Amino acid sequence: MYELKVESSFSAAHHLLNYNGECENQHGHNWKVEVYAKGNMLDKANLLIDFKVLKRELNIVLNLLDHKDINTLKEFEGISPSSEILSKFIYKKLKEKIPQISKVSVWETEKACASYFEEQ
Repeated sequence: MYELKVESSFSAAHHLLNYNGECENQHGHNWKVEVYAKGNMLDKANLLIDFKVLKRELNIVLNLLDHKDINTLKEFEGISPSSEILSKFIYKKLKEKIPQISKVSVWETEKACASYFEEQ
């Protein structure tokens, strides 16, 4: 089994719904995103996925979020856009293009992250 990981980041504002505390107020993060891909089969160049392709597809998804108020995006209408929800959103969007995606982690600080993956 092979595993790849790429990292990128985006900056955006959000506020949590149904939350009693400071995070119910609008605030921003510089989120770091880690994307993992797994698989057994390599291509003719002995690559699972070209890193350029993985990074390009990740940046396409992150551009949907970057420098936005996430709460105002239609994909998050009525949903509390927590790091957990953002990791799932990014995972699902990437999985549409790259079936080998296995996990997405979204770091809202350097010491706190949420990850989404699906049981195999």
